Amino acid sequence: MIESLHELLLNYAETESREQRARIEAEIWERFGAERSVLIWDMSGFSLLTRRHGIIHYLSMVRRMQEATRPIVGAYGGAMVKFEADNGFAVFPDPERAILAALEMNAAFTLENSKHAEEFDIRISCGIDHGRILLIEEHDFFGEAVNIACKLGEDLAGPGEILTTRSAISGIPESDAFNITPIKLTIAGLELNAAGITRSAGET
Repeated sequence: MIESLHELLLNYAETESREQRARIEAEIWERFGAERSVLIWDMSGFSLLTRRHGIIHYLSMVRRMQEATRPIVGAYGGAMVKFEADNGFAVFPDPERAILAALEMNAAFTLENSKHAEEFDIRISCGIDHGRILLIEEHDFFGEAVNIACKLGEDLAGPGEILTTRSAISGIPESDAFNITPIKLTIAGLELNAAGITRSAGET
């Protein structure tokens, strides 16, 4: 499937016809376009843990993270797109399920960390956005929602934090499972209406 996309993109780049480019673009969106909620998470502490304990130690933690998060994605109706270094990339049908999965991941690591020495603790930061993207299942995805979720999860969220765009959660009904706190963030010089997500008191 990815080879087909690569071929279409090359054809797009090589043609000088605007009409042909428009046809190729329409075909790409027809074949690969999807409206999804994007969840991207990033493990915290790479530099410090690697300096203290070595790369093998950290890679073993990455593997544990992958084994723990994959089933949670599936349990909330999502699909793993890929793992890349110490990051995870997944899609969900709607923002609510992406949020619930992110909360479950944090809860799972809190429990798991209580059983191990501190140098084995896993903490993740999460970013969520929703929109129309190009999705190559189990391989890769592209689009504004992917870019923003990356910025939120990798650059702006701290350990244990879940950040999402306000537009992504505008249609979510009030939930007893989590709280939404509006915040203002700046991404690439642009102000973004965002929100921090926390588990509601009493939820386990």
